[in-house]
Amino acid sequence: MSKQFDVVVIGGGPGGYIAAIRAAQLGFSVACIDEWKNEKGGPAPGGTCTNVGCIPSKALLQSSEHYEHAGHSFAEHGIDVKGLSLNLGQMLGRKNTVVKQNNDGILFLLKKNKVSFFHGRGSFVKAVKADAHGYPINITGAAEDTISGKHIVIATGSNARELPGAAFDEKLILSNVGALAMDGVPKKLGVIGAGVIGLEMGSVWRRLGAEVTVLEALPTFLGAVDEQIAKEARKLFTKQGLVLNLGVKIGKITAGKKEVSVEYTDENGTAQKAVFDKLIISIGRTPNTIGLNAEGVGLALDERGFIAVDNDCKTNLANVWAVGDVVRGPMLAHKAEEEGVAVAERIAGQHGHVNFNTIPWVIYTSPEIAWVGRTEQQLKADGVAYKAGTFPFLANGRARALGDTSGMVKFLADAKTDEILGVHIVGPMASELISEAVVAMEFRASAEDIARICHAHPSLSEATKEAALAVDKRALNF
Repeated sequence: MSKQFDVVVIGGGPGGYIAAIRAAQLGFSVACIDEWKNEKGGPAPGGTCTNVGCIPSKALLQSSEHYEHAGHSFAEHGIDVKGLSLNLGQMLGRKNTVVKQNNDGILFLLKKNKVSFFHGRGSFVKAVKADAHGYPINITGAAEDTISGKHIVIATGSNARELPGAAFDEKLILSNVGALAMDGVPKKLGVIGAGVIGLEMGSVWRRLGAEVTVLEALPTFLGAVDEQIAKEARKLFTKQGLVLNLGVKIGKITAGKKEVSVEYTDENGTAQKAVFDKLIISIGRTPNTIGLNAEGVGLALDERGFIAVDNDCKTNLANVWAVGDVVRGPMLAHKAEEEGVAVAERIAGQHGHVNFNTIPWVIYTSPEIAWVGRTEQQLKADGVAYKAGTFPFLANGRARALGDTSGMVKFLADAKTDEILGVHIVGPMASELISEAVVAMEFRASAEDIARICHAHPSLSEATKEAALAVDKRALNF
């Protein structure tokens, strides 16, 4: 007889392993199935985020930023660096070490919380209703072939979207996977897609010496970002050396032995051709339902291939739930985690909650871009009366001391109630600063509330306070 569990989680990424841990904390017997493998074939839970996404990209972003500072910024601080050289193998090795530390940390947490871990691919095994023991789940590649769960949580994540006619070979034409593992710095690097992944990966390799050209189909830069913030970011990235071409239409892509040619028309309709040593394609991601046997059990997918769920992450099958990238909503690791916790609590009869309006977004370029809530263009489109306040890091003492005064903080507040409707930041440590805004919006705070709170001096967070003051046109330091 197969092992029986209260909850079986398919997928060990941020949504999956967090759902498993929370379910175990609530007293359920829990299994988590994940198929990621490390270089030696062992388990590597953490999903795309830990293995080929959030964690390794941030490791390389940090390393490449150190390299750029050593070559261009240290002298200003009185630190002379002679004979600077790049050891890319060591840099990638450090990245791999950081990934493994996170893999091992997740395995430890699962064990600590008494979650049974199975290394393999989980799938539904038969097109029948669940029996008394729940749904039987087949595990391909694990010693235990089949287990069963009264509740199933699907957290299988997403895959990089391929461009027709340009399949990933991870040697010349790269997804995020290949972009994190180049064996040398390309002289000329092409990036199709000026989204989060394209800009972050482009930034890494530009800092290390590549000439980076970004080709974006949309006519606007970072259309989801507040227009004023996006305009400032584009100016800063261009100054750094990123070549940003907007409004292009990609044509034929041809991979040779050592280079890739891309034919396209520019925003003026003029035919162009570029040749790159490597080409990163980052045009979004698709939900991963491969091998799940969704059709076999009648699990409903929507028109875009996502698992169809209601507001509580319930699927059309009784006691089957789905979270993270494989369902609607932003493809963000922290969104997946929140849904994982909420589902575990709903299974326990509690009232798990995820507020999509206060999910923060971050682009880990330099400067970083972070925001929460609505943009100014969204408020205008919705006819919402609002007030805006901005404060530049140029006027912030801590930013001057850091040597990074680029960017600003921007507050948007309701014109009548002063409730914060959105906060947008481009500048140093934006990813950390945005948390204060998330907390404030969760408690439906006003701009005045932030303006009245004492912030440490000198700190970057003072720019947040000053932007809140600026909503009422009373900034003190600008």
